[in-house]
Amino acid sequence: MTNLEKKRVVVTGLGAITPIGNNLAEYWQGLIGGRNGIGPITLFDAARHDCRIAGEVKGFDPHDYLDRKDAKRMDRFAQFAIAASKQALADAEFAINDLNAEQVGIIIGTGIGGLKVLEDQQEVYLTRGPDRCSPFMIPMMIANMAAGLTAIHTGAKGPNSCTVTACAAGSNAVGDAFRLVQNGYAQAMICGGTEAAVTPLSVAGFAAARALSTRNESPESACRPFDRDRDGFVMGEGAGILLIEELEHALSRNARIYAEIVGYGMTCDAYHMTAPVPGGAGAARAMQLALKDAGISPDRIDYINAHGTSTPANDKTETAAIKSVLGESAQRVAVSSTKSMTGHLLGGSGGIEAVATAMAIANDQIPPTINLTHPDPECDLDYVANHSRSSTLNVALSNSFGFGGHNVTLVFKKYA
Repeated sequence: MTNLEKKRVVVTGLGAITPIGNNLAEYWQGLIGGRNGIGPITLFDAARHDCRIAGEVKGFDPHDYLDRKDAKRMDRFAQFAIAASKQALADAEFAINDLNAEQVGIIIGTGIGGLKVLEDQQEVYLTRGPDRCSPFMIPMMIANMAAGLTAIHTGAKGPNSCTVTACAAGSNAVGDAFRLVQNGYAQAMICGGTEAAVTPLSVAGFAAARALSTRNESPESACRPFDRDRDGFVMGEGAGILLIEELEHALSRNARIYAEIVGYGMTCDAYHMTAPVPGGAGAARAMQLALKDAGISPDRIDYINAHGTSTPANDKTETAAIKSVLGESAQRVAVSSTKSMTGHLLGGSGGIEAVATAMAIANDQIPPTINLTHPDPECDLDYVANHSRSSTLNVALSNSFGFGGHNVTLVFKKYA
């Protein structure tokens, strides 16, 4: 298939379950208002943990989207995915039926999957024996089940898959779904990321790797991307889902269009299990490939939704990568990390950040990086510190980087 035959792909529906809001309107208002979603962990007793804070989803009732029997047989990460997917379909006024079901697919990424179920069932195994383990343990735990269960609960029978590329998983899911629609393998795709890994073992493991902030006494200021006093990321949970469609299909039903997806790039550092390559060469190549795919020059970028984890290594590395790709244009481009408000949703982060990027373009409004009070001298770009900003946005990037050296960049453009 030649470039001339490739189909245009647009975003027509959005859904979000996040630490700052359990629907699109709440999430967006939280972002623009600089709302902090981070606080003491309540999902388990974290008293013995070095890190006792997280961005938890608050007030989520799975029974708003699922009956009690179905909800009981799935992990929280799958519940989030189904809820956000149903929101996206409703937002797009898109009905899946017998006529179109085989042309609607799903790709939902996750970094960890149903870890809480595994932890709970391990306790059952140790205290009550193997015969008492749940027959639903495996299907509740495995990472692909968010995509599989979402298909069951929406009726989508097209391409279905799951990306598991750590913190790049949500963005890989959107990018892979974009390719399927672009190349004619589906008319529409439900795509994004989900995660519910605020669990005892997960928090202990990330803390042991010295990746987490230990600013337990002031959780509201713990996540501080690009700030010189940052001391690690803060875990979050939730899901961000996009409904994307082939342009002509969207126009045929008079769909509202938030933005157009025009580019997707992915690379690997091939360097280290957890650390980014110094200088950010892998991240830079992902951005370059995405821009090449989009046919857009670096000087046309208006905004970058940064990976921006608030770790000492990531923020300066991403800054260096942006500079290497944008050159002189880097100083005028607005960059922000919405993780400063939500925490880091791991495999779900690319999903909610793609939602944020599409909304930024649709509303010509840039979410801020909160808690940026003492900029790191090595992080010297325009990070839209502490307050949102109105600005005409025609082209925006969303960056996601994951353990294992995975780098992903998505390019969004104002539809015209």
